[in-house]
Amino acid sequence: MNGMSRRTTLKSLGLSGLSLSPLSLALTACASPAAGLSASAPSLDDYTLLNRLSWGANDADLDRLHRQGSAAWLKEQLDPTGQVPLPAPIQTRIDALTISQTSLVDLARDFQAQHAKIQSLPTEDERKQAMKAQQEELNRLAHEAASRHLLRAVYSADQLRERMTWFWFNHFNVFQHKHQIRAMLGDYEEHAIRPYVLGSFRTMLGAVIHHPAMLVYLDNQQNAAGKINENLARELMELHTLGVDAGYSQKDVQEMARILTGHGIHLPSAPPRLNRKWAALYVQDGLYEFHPGRHDFGDKHLLGQTIKGSGAGELEQALDILAQHPATARFISRKLAMFFCQDHPSEELIRSMADTFRRTDGHIGQTMATLIHHPEFAQTAGQHFKSPVHYVVSAVRAAYNDQVIRNTRPMENWIMRLGQGLYNRQTPDGYGLTADGWSSSGQMSTRFEIARMIGNGSAGLFRAEDEAAMAERPAFPQLARAAYYQYVQPKLSADTRKALAQAGSPQEWNMLYLASPEFMYS
Repeated sequence: MNGMSRRTTLKSLGLSGLSLSPLSLALTACASPAAGLSASAPSLDDYTLLNRLSWGANDADLDRLHRQGSAAWLKEQLDPTGQVPLPAPIQTRIDALTISQTSLVDLARDFQAQHAKIQSLPTEDERKQAMKAQQEELNRLAHEAASRHLLRAVYSADQLRERMTWFWFNHFNVFQHKHQIRAMLGDYEEHAIRPYVLGSFRTMLGAVIHHPAMLVYLDNQQNAAGKINENLARELMELHTLGVDAGYSQKDVQEMARILTGHGIHLPSAPPRLNRKWAALYVQDGLYEFHPGRHDFGDKHLLGQTIKGSGAGELEQALDILAQHPATARFISRKLAMFFCQDHPSEELIRSMADTFRRTDGHIGQTMATLIHHPEFAQTAGQHFKSPVHYVVSAVRAAYNDQVIRNTRPMENWIMRLGQGLYNRQTPDGYGLTADGWSSSGQMSTRFEIARMIGNGSAGLFRAEDEAAMAERPAFPQLARAAYYQYVQPKLSADTRKALAQAGSPQEWNMLYLASPEFMYS
């Protein structure tokens, strides 16, 4: 039962000792078995393959996988260039968001103008009220980013892309409440991370390190010749590429920090007054700025290689060195295996993935293909404990399939209560990837409460944020659908089947299913 018995589950729910009457179910199980997998696909049935790679199996994606065949579906999922359109209502909502309509430069200009206006207000009370309004606007922009992320996670057919977007944001973590990063989140995820999650690691690394959100979060604005700040340099090597045990020295960190001097942000404007030599080296792209007057132009020695002092191009050379380093291939491969396969992947799996990563010059999609086709991926099916984000999204997908929710705030709140709030990890290491961070008794109690809320009704998911009353929806989801009988029921333990059979109502059945040991794992 993957570490959770029926007795433990029912006790945590407060249902131990109850004698529940069998639930009469109206649906009839489908007789046809799941389609077999082609020889070029991993040795997993449709449901298990989808459950391992997606945010959670639902009817719509099960049907799509079954129609396409697992090999064609997997090829589509791994395609770094293709993208299946979102359902029209979801795309319309995303297109209407401020973060979809307004560039980061324009947002920054607006906030700069607001700040100047606030400073000019005559009284302290007026300034406080204006600052409060500005903070509320920053919160609204962060909520838009979270809502867009969750809508895609629930409804996109490109499920692997959506899970990889969360993985890579967590890998290149920034904390929303530092300075004005809340205004940058949407652009950071949309333009520095999401386009590259199945493509080139080196390209994504460059986009992340040049993005204003990362430069602000790790204080590179303060990094200048003669006044070195090592924050970004250290995390770039320790958390983003090589890993803490790669054997680099404090001197390497210092040299990387020197390379990063002068890289910062500034609103687009006329270049600063510089001498002719330096003026030719000035770079600005959106909010990103390379200011040669703040750069250390001495030669650097990074990981045994010399980088001649030349300006902004030094960073490109350094990123090439880091991205191509064997330690980076191993570090990235291990994290991907932990996220998709198991907490402690074998050395053989890590080595196989790292070999692919190096052979393909850091191609993430091909590295993932090595993971998916490795025997360990199939052997560990059903043993990977879901993180809070994974649990909440999978529960909503299972409950509502392709029915369009109108409000993601309940999901955001549930994820926050479970300790993995979107964009809310304060430290640059990102949230942990192993079960021990998410399987405490308190955590499980909260999950069971969420299961109860979803099982009994829609918990506000179908009430728009500006509405006082619930939009017209069924009173509670129908989780005991045909897909459950065809794909899920045969995989449940005898204890779980017995608990479900004893449920006294459809709502209680929903709760017990979403709180079952099997639903906690992928």
